[in-house]
Amino acid sequence: MTAELTTIDRQGRPITWPVMPFYSEGALAVTTALGMPRKAEHARRNPRVALLFSDATGAGIERPSMILVQGTAVVDDDDLDANRARYRGDTAAKPTGPTEAPRARGHDWYFTRIYIQVQPERVYVWRDGDVGMQPTLYGEHSAAPGASPPAYRGTPRADRRIAEIGSRYETAVLSAIGPEGFPVSIRLPMTADRRGRSIAIDVAPAGVELRPGPVCVTAHDHDPELRWTRNFQVRGDLVADEHGWVVVPQRTIGGFELPPTGSLVRAVANLPKIRRFRRAAARQRRSRRL
Repeated sequence: MTAELTTIDRQGRPITWPVMPFYSEGALAVTTALGMPRKAEHARRNPRVALLFSDATGAGIERPSMILVQGTAVVDDDDLDANRARYRGDTAAKPTGPTEAPRARGHDWYFTRIYIQVQPERVYVWRDGDVGMQPTLYGEHSAAPGASPPAYRGTPRADRRIAEIGSRYETAVLSAIGPEGFPVSIRLPMTADRRGRSIAIDVAPAGVELRPGPVCVTAHDHDPELRWTRNFQVRGDLVADEHGWVVVPQRTIGGFELPPTGSLVRAVANLPKIRRFRRAAARQRRSRRL
């Protein structure tokens, strides 16, 4: 039902958000709303991306493997009307798809989609989701090393929501930039300080080299039928201390969420974000008319 898309920002740091993946003609695709174009902007600037399949909620798989796909992205936003129609068809084909077309009036910023096609370059498979076992690799490693991104550093910024990692969320997705310049993501058991001042990596993964530098920790969950979703991310630095690997938070960002609450609570919580997304969508449309 969902995957975690990692793009690379202007500074070369990883940014990970949950997305709904689609498959077509040998390639993977994800989308982002016209009012939330940052993923597409990142992918256009740096086409090296990663898709991690690590949460099988709603898929009906008893012992799911964890699969990391590193690939090259192509942004498709030439025909937004066609994309909107395509998105309706793609979501309807999902087991969680709506039985009838959703009403887009007032929500054009969301239902008008930018597609990001991902052509796989290499695939890592952790059988049964066991991060302690060496993954099976399909494809070849690149011979050319990538540049190391700059660390965040600065004064650590605690956040009360970070404390949900290790309590509400027993695992979270850790994303970094690998030595070849591609994002690397893996879901790991983590435990946050109760005040949200740090996040400890509880299990060292096999097949992924942890090294100091900027990382993104993404926590999310959803109903098996996607009737509600929650997600947030923590950007910071991965460092080693006497106890092991620790993420030092620098910034905590909440995504667009539909939490398991009433519609009124959802509307009030999301109203500031929706206003911002509508303005962003309007800017996107104006830029396309110039």
